[in-house]
Amino acid sequence: MKHGKLDKDYLFEVYEDLDKRNVVLSFRGDLTGDLLTGILHIIEQKLDRYNEPNPIKRKVFNVLVECLQNLYLHNEIDSESEDPDKPSVIVMVSKCDRGYNILTGNLIPKENVKSLSERLTEINKLSRDELKELYLQTLSDGKRSSKGGSGLGFLEIARKSKRKLEFGFAPYNKESSFFSLNVKITQ
Repeated sequence: MKHGKLDKDYLFEVYEDLDKRNVVLSFRGDLTGDLLTGILHIIEQKLDRYNEPNPIKRKVFNVLVECLQNLYLHNEIDSESEDPDKPSVIVMVSKCDRGYNILTGNLIPKENVKSLSERLTEINKLSRDELKELYLQTLSDGKRSSKGGSGLGFLEIARKSKRKLEFGFAPYNKESSFFSLNVKITQ
């Protein structure tokens, strides 16, 4: 598998692999502010129960916060939809031998696939120093999107995880695609 692209077979393997491992949290449904708080509380408790060192706890928690904010701000699922098969937001956190996997997914408008793919591919090409520089530049420009984001989320995820972002898009219908992001956090 190339960094940056998740195909359907790979995504299935990730789900199957996560299922075989120690799944810390698995969620599929509509995301609310209260639910975000609950998910973060559960993860915090589980990381404490696993006696994880503070640096790994901070990494997992910070990356998960960014992933959840992305889902919350950019989810295109209409909770009023009567289609029971319509994909929901997914969040899965799994403990593996050398760290954790955080897998998220949500619907996005098809017209956003190309620009998001290009942005994530560019982020994956950056060195640690270049990531930091772009992060600081983005932070200082003060621009906000129509959804309230400033474009820092994926930069922060890449910086905190110190890994390439694995992502993919699966067509859903004429208007939407399902976006998946898998972030690996190692000790």
